[in-house]
Amino acid sequence: MKRWGAWSLSARATVLFALVACVVTGMLGTYFYQVARQSLERQADLVLAARVAHFSRLVREMYTVRELKERPLLFETMLGSERDMLFFRKPGEAPFIHVNPDNLPIPSLTVSVQDHALGPVEIQRTFLPDGVPVHWVSARTLAREDGTPVDVIAGHPMTSEVQMLKRWRNGIVLATLGGMLAATLLAFAVLWHLFKPLRGMVRQAAQISPKNLMVRLNLAEAPPELQQLTQAFNAMLDRLAEGYQRLSQFSADLAHEIRTPVGILTGQTQVALGQARQPEEYRQVLESNLEELERLSRIIENILFLAQADHAALVIARQPMALHEEMSKIADYFEGLASERGMRFSVQAEGQMWANPLLCRRAINNLVVNALRYGADDTCVRLSATQHAQGATVWVENDGEPVTPAQLGRLFDRFYRGDAARSTPSTSNGLGLAIVSAIMHLHGGTAQVSCPRPGVIRFVLEFPARAVQ
Repeated sequence: MKRWGAWSLSARATVLFALVACVVTGMLGTYFYQVARQSLERQADLVLAARVAHFSRLVREMYTVRELKERPLLFETMLGSERDMLFFRKPGEAPFIHVNPDNLPIPSLTVSVQDHALGPVEIQRTFLPDGVPVHWVSARTLAREDGTPVDVIAGHPMTSEVQMLKRWRNGIVLATLGGMLAATLLAFAVLWHLFKPLRGMVRQAAQISPKNLMVRLNLAEAPPELQQLTQAFNAMLDRLAEGYQRLSQFSADLAHEIRTPVGILTGQTQVALGQARQPEEYRQVLESNLEELERLSRIIENILFLAQADHAALVIARQPMALHEEMSKIADYFEGLASERGMRFSVQAEGQMWANPLLCRRAINNLVVNALRYGADDTCVRLSATQHAQGATVWVENDGEPVTPAQLGRLFDRFYRGDAARSTPSTSNGLGLAIVSAIMHLHGGTAQVSCPRPGVIRFVLEFPARAVQ
């Protein structure tokens, strides 16, 4: 048998609903059974007490003891067809009226009534061998002829009431079982209807595949309880579709980037092997191949770094870094490369930031390389940094060709380069800015790009304060 946790929601809800219905029906049946039992007992006790009061009045006001002895059938007739008992006796003597169809022994009873006032009576109980209770009422009155005491004892076996209650109990049990079965069937039918939107969602979700990622769950047909789930599921599908599209683009770009150096290596090697050549020519081929192999090595290294950075659980070591000192070192390092194009640096920085030195320098270096590669000749690359309560902000800004909003939105994508960059030879592999974004993600910060004015592109790195780990 399957464990409870492996059952479907429909099965669990149906079983629980059936159990609740069984408990409620059983409690109601038990309540009505007890009410009926108490009503029958109270009715029998009232009849029994009234009977004792009536016969006590006969003894006290209408008949003498001798006349009563002469009319025994009168009392049997008055009792009717019931199996009830009736005894008249003087204290300490045998009964002179003895109506006892089942020959039951007279128990030792406490006389609850004396003289002529009946008043409240005490119901006394005994039990037959089969467990059926017998109710007794006794009263003491005075004989009409001489005023001697006479005990009037009436008994009523609850046989008919017990049989009636047994039939009621059996009916209640059957009604409870029938109600449980009906509740189970109704619960299953109701749940089957209520889960219809879920089955529709399952059918829609079954249509989703890598080739068909545009299918979305119908929010309009979802009940209010499932709308939040539907929205979350559709949002997840949007993220998966976007990720799958980026992965496909990444694979295509990766193949494009690797195909070029591999093609060059293959072509140069085939040409070199086509005929015997001088050692110097082989050396030139090997040097050219080494350059392409180094390019492939950089691509592989960057891809491995990005793959590691995608793990959110990766922890990096951080330490305080002086902003002005770091920015000045970077400007000095790239000063020679900038001067080849007539470019220069402007540094404005103060305070410190909490970051990993190697990763932080790599991110800023990539931004500076990007500025030097795509910036206009004879312009200034502006490096700025400041410390604030939330952490530290680093700006790298340069002048160059205008960038469209569509291009801005893709600058941090892997292997993305502008059309002009793709059409001209370049040492860039399109992973520099993607690495910047990954490094900021590891720091818990952000990397943003904007165009504050036409022809100016600004990269902003937000490093969180030390408290953010």
